[in-house]
Amino acid sequence: MKKSLARLDLNLLFTLQLLLQEQSVTKAAKKLNVTPSTVSKSLAKLRDWFDDPLFVNTPQGLKPTTLATSMEESLSDWTQIGTQLISRRGDEAPTGVRFNLGVESPLSLIMVDELTQRIHNTYPDSKVKFYNWDYDSIDAITRGEVDIGFTGRESHPRSKESLDLLPYFINFEVLFSDLPLVYLRKDHPALEQEWNLDTFLSYSHINVIWEKSEEWALDDILIEQGLTRDVRLTMATFEQALFVAEKPGHEMLTTAPKYCQSYCQQLHPDLVALPIPIGEEHQHKLVIPFTMIWHKRNNQNPKITWLRETLKSLYGEQ
Repeated sequence: MKKSLARLDLNLLFTLQLLLQEQSVTKAAKKLNVTPSTVSKSLAKLRDWFDDPLFVNTPQGLKPTTLATSMEESLSDWTQIGTQLISRRGDEAPTGVRFNLGVESPLSLIMVDELTQRIHNTYPDSKVKFYNWDYDSIDAITRGEVDIGFTGRESHPRSKESLDLLPYFINFEVLFSDLPLVYLRKDHPALEQEWNLDTFLSYSHINVIWEKSEEWALDDILIEQGLTRDVRLTMATFEQALFVAEKPGHEMLTTAPKYCQSYCQQLHPDLVALPIPIGEEHQHKLVIPFTMIWHKRNNQNPKITWLRETLKSLYGEQ
Protein backbone atom coordinates (compact mmCIF):
# COMPACT_ATOMS: atom_id res chain seq x y z
CA MET A 1 0.00 0.00 0.00
CA LYS A 2 1.39 3.39 -1.02
CA LYS A 3 1.91 5.76 1.89
CA SER A 4 0.96 9.43 1.76
CA LEU A 5 3.75 11.97 2.26
CA ALA A 6 1.28 14.09 4.24
CA ARG A 7 1.39 11.47 7.01
CA LEU A 8 5.18 11.66 7.38
CA ASP A 9 6.77 14.09 9.85
CA LEU A 10 9.34 15.77 7.57
CA ASN A 11 11.56 16.45 10.58
CA LEU A 12 12.29 12.73 10.52
CA LEU A 13 14.00 13.17 7.16
CA PHE A 14 16.41 15.71 8.67
CA THR A 15 17.19 13.16 11.35
CA LEU A 16 17.76 10.48 8.71
CA GLN A 17 20.12 12.74 6.78
CA LEU A 18 22.18 13.46 9.91
CA LEU A 19 22.31 9.77 10.79
CA LEU A 20 23.66 9.04 7.31
CA GLN A 21 26.30 11.76 7.75
CA GLU A 22 27.33 10.97 11.33
CA GLN A 23 26.57 7.23 11.46
CA SER A 24 26.06 7.72 15.19
CA VAL A 25 22.91 8.33 17.25
CA THR A 26 24.89 10.33 19.81
CA LYS A 27 26.57 12.61 17.23
CA ALA A 28 23.29 13.18 15.38
CA ALA A 29 21.58 14.06 18.66
CA LYS A 30 24.31 16.58 19.47
CA LYS A 31 23.85 18.31 16.10
CA LEU A 32 20.07 18.38 16.56
CA ASN A 33 20.47 19.58 20.17
CA VAL A 34 18.25 16.75 21.45
CA THR A 35 18.85 13.64 23.55
CA PRO A 36 20.06 10.36 22.00
CA SER A 37 16.79 8.82 23.18
CA THR A 38 14.87 11.28 20.98
CA VAL A 39 16.95 10.33 17.96
CA SER A 40 16.47 6.61 18.71
CA LYS A 41 12.69 7.11 18.79
CA SER A 42 12.84 8.99 15.48
CA LEU A 43 14.89 6.15 13.98
CA ALA A 44 12.26 3.65 15.14
CA LYS A 45 9.57 5.70 13.34
CA LEU A 46 11.70 5.86 10.19
CA ARG A 47 12.24 2.09 10.28
CA ASP A 48 8.52 1.55 10.58
CA TRP A 49 7.74 4.00 7.76
CA PHE A 50 10.26 2.56 5.29
CA ASP A 51 9.81 -1.03 6.52
CA ASP A 52 13.58 -1.39 6.63
CA PRO A 53 16.14 -1.39 9.49
CA LEU A 54 17.98 1.50 7.70
CA PHE A 55 21.06 1.06 9.95
CA VAL A 56 22.85 -1.90 11.47
CA ASN A 57 24.93 -1.57 14.64
CA THR A 58 28.63 -2.39 14.14
CA PRO A 59 31.74 -1.81 16.33
CA GLN A 60 32.56 1.14 14.03
CA GLY A 61 29.13 2.73 14.42
CA LEU A 62 25.91 2.60 12.45
CA LYS A 63 26.23 1.02 9.01
CA PRO A 64 23.50 2.14 6.57
CA THR A 65 21.52 -0.49 4.69
CA THR A 66 21.32 -0.49 0.90
CA LEU A 67 18.00 1.37 1.05
CA ALA A 68 19.37 4.06 3.39
CA THR A 69 22.46 4.56 1.21
CA SER A 70 20.30 4.91 -1.90
CA MET A 71 18.41 7.81 -0.28
CA GLU A 72 21.46 9.86 0.74
CA GLU A 73 21.79 11.96 -2.42
CA SER A 74 18.02 12.55 -2.67
CA LEU A 75 17.92 13.72 0.94
CA SER A 76 20.72 16.21 0.26
CA ASP A 77 18.82 17.55 -2.77
CA TRP A 78 15.62 17.82 -0.73
CA THR A 79 17.40 19.75 2.04
CA GLN A 80 18.93 22.22 -0.40
CA ILE A 81 15.61 22.82 -2.15
CA GLY A 82 13.94 23.41 1.21
CA THR A 83 16.62 25.89 2.20
CA GLN A 84 16.14 27.81 -1.04
CA LEU A 85 12.35 27.92 -0.59
CA ILE A 86 12.35 29.24 2.96
CA SER A 87 14.97 31.89 2.09
CA ARG A 88 12.68 33.60 -0.45
CA ARG A 89 10.75 36.72 0.57
CA GLY A 90 8.93 38.47 -2.20
CA ASP A 91 11.23 40.39 -4.53
CA GLU A 92 13.94 40.90 -1.93
CA ALA A 93 17.33 39.31 -2.33
CA PRO A 94 17.57 36.32 0.01
CA THR A 95 19.32 37.04 3.31
CA GLY A 96 21.23 34.77 5.62
CA VAL A 97 22.45 32.61 2.72
CA ARG A 98 25.55 30.53 3.46
CA PHE A 99 28.41 30.11 1.00
CA ASN A 100 30.86 27.29 1.74
CA LEU A 101 33.89 27.41 -0.53
CA GLY A 102 36.74 24.94 -0.79
CA VAL A 103 39.69 26.91 -2.18
CA GLU A 104 43.37 26.12 -2.54
CA SER A 105 45.56 28.23 -0.30
CA PRO A 106 47.00 30.87 -0.70
CA LEU A 107 44.60 31.45 -3.60
CA SER A 108 41.85 31.87 -1.00
CA LEU A 109 43.76 34.79 0.55
CA ILE A 110 44.07 36.48 -2.84
CA MET A 111 40.37 35.95 -3.62
CA VAL A 112 38.82 36.72 -0.26
CA ASP A 113 38.37 40.51 -0.47
CA GLU A 114 37.00 40.83 -3.98
CA LEU A 115 34.86 37.69 -3.89
CA THR A 116 33.29 38.21 -0.46
CA GLN A 117 32.49 41.83 -1.32
CA ARG A 118 30.68 40.68 -4.48
CA ILE A 119 28.79 38.04 -2.47
CA HIS A 120 27.71 40.47 0.25
CA ASN A 121 26.60 43.06 -2.29
CA THR A 122 24.27 40.53 -3.93
CA TYR A 123 23.29 38.49 -0.87
CA PRO A 124 22.95 40.86 2.12
CA ASP A 125 23.71 39.32 5.51
CA SER A 126 25.11 36.20 3.85
CA LYS A 127 27.81 34.19 5.59
CA VAL A 128 30.91 33.05 3.72
CA LYS A 129 33.14 30.23 4.91
CA PHE A 130 36.42 29.25 3.25
CA TYR A 131 37.79 25.74 3.65
CA ASN A 132 41.32 24.82 2.57
CA TRP A 133 41.16 22.50 -0.41
CA ASP A 134 42.62 19.11 0.52
CA TYR A 135 42.40 15.42 -0.29
CA ASP A 136 38.84 15.00 1.08
CA SER A 137 37.31 18.13 -0.48
CA ILE A 138 35.61 16.12 -3.25
CA ASP A 139 33.86 14.11 -0.54
CA ALA A 140 32.83 17.36 1.19
CA ILE A 141 31.25 18.56 -2.09
CA THR A 142 29.49 15.21 -2.43
CA ARG A 143 28.12 15.45 1.12
CA GLY A 144 26.90 19.00 0.48
CA GLU A 145 29.24 20.54 3.05
CA VAL A 146 31.07 22.56 0.37
CA ASP A 147 29.09 24.35 -2.36
CA ILE A 148 31.89 24.71 -4.84
CA GLY A 149 35.60 24.04 -5.01
CA PHE A 150 38.25 26.14 -6.74
CA THR A 151 41.61 24.47 -7.12
CA GLY A 152 44.36 23.40 -9.47
CA ARG A 153 44.45 20.01 -11.18
CA GLU A 154 47.28 18.55 -13.28
CA SER A 155 47.86 18.17 -17.02
CA HIS A 156 50.43 15.37 -16.96
CA PRO A 157 48.80 12.38 -18.73
CA ARG A 158 49.70 10.00 -15.89
CA SER A 159 48.67 12.28 -13.04
CA LYS A 160 46.20 10.98 -10.47
CA GLU A 161 44.86 14.54 -10.17
CA SER A 162 43.82 15.09 -13.79
CA LEU A 163 40.36 16.41 -14.64
CA ASP A 164 39.60 13.19 -16.51
CA LEU A 165 39.72 11.25 -13.23
CA LEU A 166 37.12 13.31 -11.38
CA PRO A 167 34.04 11.24 -10.36
CA TYR A 168 31.19 11.10 -12.88
CA PHE A 169 28.87 13.01 -10.54
CA ILE A 170 31.21 16.01 -10.35
CA ASN A 171 31.00 18.85 -12.87
CA PHE A 172 33.84 21.28 -13.53
CA GLU A 173 34.88 24.31 -15.56
CA VAL A 174 38.44 25.57 -16.06
CA LEU A 175 38.81 29.28 -15.25
CA PHE A 176 42.48 29.85 -16.03
CA SER A 177 45.71 27.96 -16.55
CA ASP A 178 48.84 28.46 -14.46
CA LEU A 179 52.45 27.45 -15.16
CA PRO A 180 54.27 27.00 -11.80
CA LEU A 181 57.50 28.85 -11.10
CA VAL A 182 60.60 28.42 -8.96
CA TYR A 183 60.80 30.75 -5.95
CA LEU A 184 64.10 31.61 -4.25
CA ARG A 185 65.70 34.44 -2.28
CA LYS A 186 66.94 37.41 -4.26
CA ASP A 187 70.46 36.75 -2.89
CA HIS A 188 70.37 33.02 -3.71
CA PRO A 189 73.63 31.80 -5.33
CA ALA A 190 71.66 30.15 -8.17
CA LEU A 191 70.96 33.63 -9.51
CA GLU A 192 74.69 34.04 -10.26
CA GLN A 193 74.74 30.85 -12.35
CA GLU A 194 73.31 29.95 -15.73
CA TRP A 195 69.69 29.05 -15.06
CA ASN A 196 69.22 25.55 -16.44
CA LEU A 197 68.09 22.13 -15.28
CA ASP A 198 71.51 21.25 -13.85
CA THR A 199 71.51 24.40 -11.71
CA PHE A 200 67.90 23.78 -10.64
CA LEU A 201 68.66 20.23 -9.51
CA SER A 202 71.98 21.08 -7.86
CA TYR A 203 70.17 22.80 -4.98
CA SER A 204 67.94 21.16 -2.37
CA HIS A 205 64.19 21.69 -2.56
CA ILE A 206 61.33 22.57 -0.26
CA ASN A 207 58.43 20.36 -1.31
CA VAL A 208 54.67 20.76 -0.70
CA ILE A 209 52.20 17.96 0.01
CA TRP A 210 49.20 18.30 -2.28
CA GLU A 211 46.14 16.08 -1.80
CA LYS A 212 48.23 13.62 0.27
CA SER A 213 50.87 13.32 -2.50
CA GLU A 214 54.52 14.33 -2.12
CA GLU A 215 55.14 14.18 -5.87
CA TRP A 216 53.66 16.12 -8.75
CA ALA A 217 53.96 16.36 -12.53
CA LEU A 218 57.48 17.82 -12.35
CA ASP A 219 58.73 14.70 -10.57
CA ASP A 220 57.15 12.47 -13.24
CA ILE A 221 58.91 14.44 -15.99
CA LEU A 222 62.26 14.19 -14.18
CA ILE A 223 61.84 10.46 -13.56
CA GLU A 224 61.27 9.96 -17.31
CA GLN A 225 64.77 11.44 -17.76
CA GLY A 226 66.32 9.43 -14.94
CA LEU A 227 66.50 12.51 -12.68
CA THR A 228 65.13 13.44 -9.26
CA ARG A 229 64.91 16.49 -7.04
CA ASP A 230 66.85 16.58 -3.76
CA VAL A 231 63.94 17.24 -1.40
CA ARG A 232 65.28 18.23 2.01
CA LEU A 233 62.12 19.70 3.51
CA THR A 234 58.42 18.96 2.98
CA MET A 235 55.71 21.39 4.08
CA ALA A 236 51.92 21.21 4.20
CA THR A 237 51.13 24.38 2.22
CA PHE A 238 52.58 26.74 -0.36
CA GLU A 239 52.53 29.55 2.23
CA GLN A 240 54.80 27.54 4.53
CA ALA A 241 57.19 26.66 1.71
CA LEU A 242 57.43 30.28 0.53
CA PHE A 243 57.92 31.50 4.11
CA VAL A 244 60.87 29.16 4.60
CA ALA A 245 62.33 29.82 1.14
CA GLU A 246 62.69 33.53 1.98
CA LYS A 247 64.60 32.88 5.21
CA PRO A 248 68.41 33.36 5.19
CA GLY A 249 70.90 30.70 6.22
CA HIS A 250 70.09 28.04 3.63
CA GLU A 251 70.18 27.53 -0.15
CA MET A 252 66.87 25.69 -0.62
CA LEU A 253 64.35 26.73 -3.24
CA THR A 254 60.71 25.79 -3.86
CA THR A 255 58.13 25.59 -6.64
CA ALA A 256 54.63 27.09 -6.43
CA PRO A 257 51.89 28.33 -8.78
CA LYS A 258 52.55 31.48 -10.78
CA TYR A 259 49.65 33.27 -9.04
CA CYS A 260 51.72 33.17 -5.83
CA GLN A 261 53.78 36.04 -7.25
CA SER A 262 51.13 38.57 -6.20
CA TYR A 263 50.98 36.92 -2.77
CA CYS A 264 54.78 37.17 -2.45
CA GLN A 265 54.83 40.83 -3.50
CA GLN A 266 52.80 41.60 -0.38
CA LEU A 267 54.28 39.19 2.16
CA HIS A 268 57.60 37.91 0.80
CA PRO A 269 59.26 40.74 -1.14
CA ASP A 270 62.70 39.11 -0.87
CA LEU A 271 61.63 36.20 -3.09
CA VAL A 272 62.11 36.20 -6.84
CA ALA A 273 60.55 33.83 -9.36
CA LEU A 274 62.17 31.98 -12.26
CA PRO A 275 60.69 29.58 -14.82
CA ILE A 276 61.09 25.86 -14.20
CA PRO A 277 63.99 24.99 -16.56
CA ILE A 278 62.30 22.08 -18.34
CA GLY A 279 62.44 21.57 -22.11
CA GLU A 280 59.65 23.08 -24.18
CA GLU A 281 58.44 19.61 -25.14
CA HIS A 282 57.52 19.03 -21.47
CA GLN A 283 56.11 22.44 -20.55
CA HIS A 284 52.50 21.51 -21.35
CA LYS A 285 52.67 18.69 -18.79
CA LEU A 286 53.33 21.25 -16.03
CA VAL A 287 50.31 23.44 -16.80
CA ILE A 288 47.85 23.61 -13.90
CA PRO A 289 44.22 24.18 -14.97
CA PHE A 290 42.54 26.07 -12.11
CA THR A 291 39.05 24.75 -12.00
CA MET A 292 35.62 25.27 -10.45
CA ILE A 293 34.26 21.95 -9.16
CA TRP A 294 30.66 21.29 -8.03
CA HIS A 295 28.18 18.41 -7.72
CA LYS A 296 25.89 17.72 -10.68
CA ARG A 297 22.83 17.97 -8.44
CA ASN A 298 23.62 21.70 -8.14
CA ASN A 299 23.56 22.37 -11.88
CA GLN A 300 20.28 24.31 -11.53
CA ASN A 301 20.81 25.60 -8.01
CA PRO A 302 20.37 29.43 -8.27
CA LYS A 303 22.98 30.18 -5.62
CA ILE A 304 25.60 27.92 -7.18
CA THR A 305 24.81 29.19 -10.67
CA TRP A 306 25.30 32.79 -9.50
CA LEU A 307 28.54 31.84 -7.73
CA ARG A 308 29.91 30.11 -10.83
CA GLU A 309 29.15 33.13 -13.01
CA THR A 310 30.72 35.47 -10.44
CA LEU A 311 33.91 33.40 -10.26
CA LYS A 312 34.09 33.41 -14.08
CA SER A 313 33.69 37.18 -14.23
CA LEU A 314 36.34 37.76 -11.56
CA TYR A 315 38.94 35.13 -12.39
CA GLY A 316 38.13 33.69 -15.80
CA GLU A 317 40.93 33.65 -18.35
CA GLN A 318 40.87 36.84 -20.38
